[in-house]
Amino acid sequence: MLPPTSATDAGKRLRAARKRLRLSTREVADLSREIALRKNAPDFFISRTWLCRLEAGKLKLNIYRLQSLSLIYRLGLDEILSYFGVDMRDAGTEQKLVGLPHTYLVTPTLGGAHSTLVAPLELREKVDFASTNLVSRMFESWGEIPVALLQHMDWRNSLYGYIGIEDRTLYPMLRPGSFVKIDSQQTNVLPGGWHDEFERPIYFVELRDNLYVCSWCEVNGSQLVLLPSAQSGKKSRQVRYPGDADIVGRVTAVTMYIAEMR
Repeated sequence: MLPPTSATDAGKRLRAARKRLRLSTREVADLSREIALRKNAPDFFISRTWLCRLEAGKLKLNIYRLQSLSLIYRLGLDEILSYFGVDMRDAGTEQKLVGLPHTYLVTPTLGGAHSTLVAPLELREKVDFASTNLVSRMFESWGEIPVALLQHMDWRNSLYGYIGIEDRTLYPMLRPGSFVKIDSQQTNVLPGGWHDEFERPIYFVELRDNLYVCSWCEVNGSQLVLLPSAQSGKKSRQVRYPGDADIVGRVTAVTMYIAEMR
């Protein structure tokens, strides 16, 4: 969230943007009239009086006219809104500030449902989705990253892990292809205190050679015991701790499919 900005300061920044392009208020009005005509929407028209009052900090926002200014001044609408203290980059993460009482369908807030960040094809071919990994490490070679996913991740305060499509260590609680949120402040294995497997802490563990596993853990002397779920069909294993294993943190949240995608 951006710090509060006065209307006067915002107006000065808009005036500076206009001056940078050597536009008069009349020219802005004429250009906005063309936008309004092309959109067949008179709300996009900016009068000279309205623009002068906006630059003087004496006018409230009008979303249609701000869009016209963004087109004329070659600025993103999100940048213009930031002049007034509205940060659209935080729109996704700030939704968690409002807890709604009823179940609802979550849709992408920015960028559209299928927006991605695209990298060269040769990088895409190097991604190993079969193995569990830290998302930050995967970004080094990911080809397409869903924008909607990035918007809801708190990159400043948390780490995120990806459960490989061949990793069934904690199936069905953590299904292959899931994303998990990791609290890197919780690196000590708790000895007990939970009532069932659903309350038992899950840890994201880094092994030698940049390999990762997400599992229940126990410390047995100098050994870290990695415990799978009974349904996984896997056996527990022990690794030298901390020599061959490092606990990245405790898993605090998970996003996953509960049915195969068709």
